[in-house]
Amino acid sequence: MRSGHDRILAAIDVGTNAVRLEIARVLSDGSLETLHQERDPVRPGEGVFASGVLARPVADRLLGTLRRYAVLCLRYRARVRAVATSAVREARNRDAVVRRVRDEAGLTLEVVSGREEARLICLGVLAGRPPTSRALVVDIGGGSTEIAPAVGEKPTALFSVGLGAVRLTEIFASSGRVSRERLAVMRSFAAEAFRDSLPADLPRFRHALGSSGTINAIVAAHGDGRRLTLRALDRAVAGMADMSLAERRRRFEPKRAEIVVAGAVILETAMRHLRLERIVSVDTGLRDGILRDLARRSPGAAAAAAADRTEAVLALGRRFGFDEAHARQVARLALALFDQLAGVHALAASARGLLEAAALLHDLGHAVSPNRHHKHTYYLVVNADIPGFSDEERRLVALVARYHRRSPPERHREDLEDLSPGDFRTVRRLVALLRIADALDRSHHQPVVELRAAAARRAVRVAVRSRGAVDLELWDVAREARLFRAALGRRVEVVARRGGITGSR
Repeated sequence: MRSGHDRILAAIDVGTNAVRLEIARVLSDGSLETLHQERDPVRPGEGVFASGVLARPVADRLLGTLRRYAVLCLRYRARVRAVATSAVREARNRDAVVRRVRDEAGLTLEVVSGREEARLICLGVLAGRPPTSRALVVDIGGGSTEIAPAVGEKPTALFSVGLGAVRLTEIFASSGRVSRERLAVMRSFAAEAFRDSLPADLPRFRHALGSSGTINAIVAAHGDGRRLTLRALDRAVAGMADMSLAERRRRFEPKRAEIVVAGAVILETAMRHLRLERIVSVDTGLRDGILRDLARRSPGAAAAAAADRTEAVLALGRRFGFDEAHARQVARLALALFDQLAGVHALAASARGLLEAAALLHDLGHAVSPNRHHKHTYYLVVNADIPGFSDEERRLVALVARYHRRSPPERHREDLEDLSPGDFRTVRRLVALLRIADALDRSHHQPVVELRAAAARRAVRVAVRSRGAVDLELWDVAREARLFRAALGRRVEVVARRGGITGSR
């Protein structure tokens, strides 16, 4: 049975054009009942794409809104997920902004990747669809455009085009009347962005679901109900470009009027590139996806969410041709150590998923080169988009995988020195567990069939049952024992049994 805290959820979306809050209750049938909604057009992305930073006045406006949202979430006793998209994602001072949000508003602001944003939008738009139905979701944000073909509720691919309505408006100064010549250049610029970001062999759809405020505004003004054809959109783009800002403000909300021409150009370009006949606007989107993702991460849905994350990690490994048998074996042994030594490592349960992902991906760098493959692994993982993992979680996974061999994870190292004390402790202890698990399959032949670990006063005793010789594995465990003792404060003792033969290290 869910606690009251699990039943009330809050989604905060820090977009490029506006900041939004939705608080909802999870009903007994799994549906969501909205309790409170707010939208504040504070323009977090103002000037970011030109200057590369969130200016102090913009950050102050954002913090004022988020402080108020935090109070509302506290009043409802809601479980909160706050995400920031392209504007904060691309700001050079994003870490300082995230710290201010944590210190001044008491919120953890998660800066999500473009593909994670697309996954959440897809989840929000497609919830409840028949499991075999095909759909295409398009969302035009302020800084980027997300595109996701899907079957049922699940995306089959996730794409993010680095072009949004605010960004294109700032690049071409198109908030006022737009000449024919400038409009032609905007269209060419947008077309090139889509060609560079999307594969040529995307599946064909006749229509797409458009989930953003920009799409909704354009369809409401120029469509037939919730539908807008490409032919009608072509005429609408030319007509809106020829209007002055004052004229547009009579048809659109004032802030929307400034960016609607750029938004319409992006929608037109997307429809041409994807060969769509029409776009159908929907009211659901990122906030709905955040809420559904939160609901699925509640205790009752944790297993399904974990399975989805694991499958996403395995898909990345297969893309680079990893040794799946070895990866699965190391992950199995690492998780057994994590579960059986919970009292020793004293890490949060959420760290388990980080360890599993790092164990599955620790040798991914072999796809680049066997030499220094641990460093190649870090680069591949930290730059990958793994659905279900935030940017910060993916970085921690990459660090744990990177330190599975060679140098131990020490605070003075450049890639670790900016971690918080808690994150550094997590990485160090997960690395210690991963190194023992990896050592126990040093031969890559999976000789260990069972592992039992228990804590004694000053030691951890690990009993393994094997189906073959494990001399190489025991030798490698002995090499990794020093880090285990330094990170966890216990020496490690391994006892192996096979056919009555016992060896220990």
